[in-house]
Amino acid sequence: MEYWKIRDAAKQWGLSERGVQALCAQGKVEGATRFGRSWMIPKHAPKPVDGRTRAGKDRANEDMPLPRKTPFLYMTDLYHTPGTADSVGESLAYNHEAQVLFEAEVAYSRGEIDTVYESANYLLSKHSGFYAVQSAGMLLAMCAVWKGDINMWRRAKVHIAEAPAKSDDDRDVMQLAISAVDIMLYSVQSFPEWFQIGCFEPLHKDAYPAAKVYYAKFLYAVAYSVATGVLKLQGAEGLYVMSSVPYTLEPMICWANEKNTVMSEIYLRLTCAAVYHNCGKDDQAIRHIDRALALALPDKLYGVLAEYCRALDSLMEKRLSLIDAEAWGEVKKLYAVYNEGWSKLSGTVRGKTILTTLSAKEREVAKLAAFKMSNQEIADALNLSLPIVKQAIRIVSEKSGLPRSSFAAIL
Repeated sequence: MEYWKIRDAAKQWGLSERGVQALCAQGKVEGATRFGRSWMIPKHAPKPVDGRTRAGKDRANEDMPLPRKTPFLYMTDLYHTPGTADSVGESLAYNHEAQVLFEAEVAYSRGEIDTVYESANYLLSKHSGFYAVQSAGMLLAMCAVWKGDINMWRRAKVHIAEAPAKSDDDRDVMQLAISAVDIMLYSVQSFPEWFQIGCFEPLHKDAYPAAKVYYAKFLYAVAYSVATGVLKLQGAEGLYVMSSVPYTLEPMICWANEKNTVMSEIYLRLTCAAVYHNCGKDDQAIRHIDRALALALPDKLYGVLAEYCRALDSLMEKRLSLIDAEAWGEVKKLYAVYNEGWSKLSGTVRGKTILTTLSAKEREVAKLAAFKMSNQEIADALNLSLPIVKQAIRIVSEKSGLPRSSFAAIL
């Protein structure tokens, strides 16, 4: 494919170089790709319609393709600088569907679930294009997690499955979207084989940032299932698989940082932090948590931080309360809602009762016990005395009515 530089496109279209640069940053130039601080534009790319003209205003009111071919706009390079989420949303005013979708995704990251629910239903009611329907269905599923609503969860999957796919590539995206919904509850069974080996070729490159996030979640869920004995892999048990996951995630994090995909970097860092935390490497976990906080706090993305409180136990509180006590207060309130909803939905889907009455320390002890650690190993890992660990094990058994060997079922 042949490309123009900014100056070439500006001359061809009769625009200023600064104007073309801005149009590329706003996603208005079809196929434009960022290289460093500049852009390369396909020579076949049509001249963007000026939103200030009558034609531009008419076009803004029509259904338009999304500026990126992915179910998640906020994980792409559209959102490349912390603190700019609202301005990015405003810059998408030329494409109403894209603006509604991006702002709904940001609202989810902030824990504004009612706003997300309304936006998802709006997009679904418009019978929008394939990617918009996929996105809206997944947003609806995310709302279902927070609300603990199994009927909403099932309805979201139906919407995803009924998206207007036109090609095998679309159907690959659909299959991955269904799997991404399942991974919210740590289910890894439905992922396609090509995705399980880390192959993203069936997807458009715009979807790579989101694909990497869900692949990280997939690896974490597999490792967690192996560690708790839920999943059997020949030659692997305990935290063996978990300890190898960072060798895959660390390069992904560097990639996300280099591509300036803020949201995917946040998710990847928090997932990697959870892996390190479970392996007893809190110094490495803190490195990623602190960087994720630096990216998330400028836009008050408290919802995504609340989502990871379960996996990070008390470590999120320790770091966030130290950096911004007021922000931790907001995250703590959101986590209470998320934890209740996730536990209810996960328990319903899995046919089990997920305990929400455990303290952070009791849950952390129970998780390590589910990893088949001995009391002494748990005490060493958490820097607790042996009697305190034994007491926590006893309390968890009393609250759950289950023996130590069954703790994985309640977490």
